[in-house]
Amino acid sequence: MLTLSRAEARRFLANYHFTPTDVPGVFDRLGTVQYDPLNPVGRNPDLVLQARVPGYQVDDWQKTAYTDRVIYDSWDKMACLVPVGDWPMRAMIRSMHRPYHDREILKTRVGIAEAILAAIDRQGPLSSLEFEKELRTSIPGQDKWGGATHVSRALRAMWVCGMLVTHHRQGGRHYYDRAERVIPPHYYNVPAPDEQSYYRWILARRHQATGLLRPGAEAAIWSACGKSEQRKRALAQLVESGELLPVQVHAGGKPQLYHMPANLLPLLDNPASEPRVLFLGPLDSFLWDRKALQQIFDFDYVWEVYKPEPQRRWGYYVLPVFYGDRFVARLDSRLERGSWTITRWWWEPDVTPTADLLDALQVAAVNFARYLRASSVRVEEGVAPSVRQAMTIE
Repeated sequence: MLTLSRAEARRFLANYHFTPTDVPGVFDRLGTVQYDPLNPVGRNPDLVLQARVPGYQVDDWQKTAYTDRVIYDSWDKMACLVPVGDWPMRAMIRSMHRPYHDREILKTRVGIAEAILAAIDRQGPLSSLEFEKELRTSIPGQDKWGGATHVSRALRAMWVCGMLVTHHRQGGRHYYDRAERVIPPHYYNVPAPDEQSYYRWILARRHQATGLLRPGAEAAIWSACGKSEQRKRALAQLVESGELLPVQVHAGGKPQLYHMPANLLPLLDNPASEPRVLFLGPLDSFLWDRKALQQIFDFDYVWEVYKPEPQRRWGYYVLPVFYGDRFVARLDSRLERGSWTITRWWWEPDVTPTADLLDALQVAAVNFARYLRASSVRVEEGVAPSVRQAMTIE
């Protein structure tokens, strides 16, 4: 079994996740990027990509998805963007993992799926708002179905099971089309995997997204990965075949068991990359397993966006700040009328900002403002003077 110290695990993960690449390269590396509609400083895919792609700007990923068709919107670990080549392997998700509350909507609302497809055939890609207007006039008794609520549920169910896909987005809103008009036709000629092949593949994908993953990682990570016994069987098969390697990480106390993709083994010999300050999205796969963050990086992170304000320790949409191979701070900010406003900044308790760190922070602030296409940067008075100086851009 491979053994890593905490320092070795940190260096490996930093090199794996944050070696610069381009947008398609991020999806080749991670395999999946979680989507979230909240947009205080770019949506989660934007935040994931700006940390890895030099010169990236908000919404650049949409060309890769909706013009180049290299990636597409899919149900994975929640809603995600995934490589279009995954389409055959995700057949089981489309057939078996519909949202539980929509499982019967296509059966009980007779005619709704046919009407949705007919509307697309007449008018091209449509959003839920346009479907609402279309279906009110095209289907007798539509109002008895609860109007837009059931239309939206039907669209979501059709999207998850692959009858529809996202043709493009406008302001974050899906515009739907028939899958066969968006997914390249040669992917329809690839046979769907059998059940065991699928579970091995999706578990390998989860480890690819994280780099190192605990078998007991929190439940949300294993969405679409089957039940516990199916995961255990698939994990054992991946280890037996050599695709995944068991790793003991010594991070204080009892060594912890992780697994890593075997093809990443050469990265363990890479020297530490040039330290950069990075602002990370709250749903970045680097942060998925909160317990692993504590074990390896001694970093306790809770995304508080859905907590009532009085219960928040930090803030609404706080971004972890990463430097070199460690977490050094937390940042609360927002883009308002073209101005990037930094409202709060917290250094980690064991961090004393050096001149090199503050210089790197200044570079990161310039890059992040460019990523946001911000016309100005404003740092509020409560932020520490050294940080305010570094992040104030003329």
